Amino acid sequence: MKNLSRRRFLTAGIVTAAGAAGLYGAERIANHYGLIPPDAATWYGPGETLDYDVQRIFGRHALAREFSPSQITHPPFRNEIGPKLPATYYQMEQNGFRDWQLKIDGLVSNPASFSLSDIHSFPARSQITMLSCEEGWSYIGEWTGVPLSHLLDLAGAKPNATYVVYRSIQPDYWWDSLDIFEARHPQTLIAYAVNGSDLTLRTGAPLRMRVPRQLGYKSVKFINHITVTDDIKRFGDGLGSSDPAYGYAWFAGE
Repeated sequence: MKNLSRRRFLTAGIVTAAGAAGLYGAERIANHYGLIPPDAATWYGPGETLDYDVQRIFGRHALAREFSPSQITHPPFRNEIGPKLPATYYQMEQNGFRDWQLKIDGLVSNPASFSLSDIHSFPARSQITMLSCEEGWSYIGEWTGVPLSHLLDLAGAKPNATYVVYRSIQPDYWWDSLDIFEARHPQTLIAYAVNGSDLTLRTGAPLRMRVPRQLGYKSVKFINHITVTDDIKRFGDGLGSSDPAYGYAWFAGE
């Protein structure tokens, strides 16, 4: 779907409308153009597919709103951690996460493991964006980190890559994925700081995904493993993330 021609653009728009009606032929065409979210067969159905298609066709390069420093929320709201973290997490926390590694594998030419000091040495981006939770709360914070696109380039993501799967130190409970366009969006970060300070346990230390164009649950905490793939169906139950098991859609665009 790189550089859609006018004909392909119009075709995709027609497929989006037809897909909402559940037409088999439209589904096949939409799937060919990468317009079907992994969990489209669940009860979210045509609604999620339509939302996803509209963003991919009309807003693929759109930016999430960025705010001024005076608009930062004080103090930021920090939601629950979730299931108890493994003992290895607290051991690494005690030594300042010196042993933390971010592994990148899959469809890459140069599989790599980056230490936290490596991550801090890479070109950084800061952005003041809103994190909105599906539970109804939100806060504005200044997030600092490395663009995910930079790490994908360092690892040599291959041209046929279509998804980026990311896992936390709680891999069975919390993992997710982005299509390659969202993964390479300039605002998608591997974040290590918020409001000028390193992340803490409550905010997802030492690394978390930050996806400001989607709801908060896509910004998974405690990230330590990224896999680049062209087949999202071989991960978990094939729905693109752990979110559907908890009642949430894979695509969470705002």
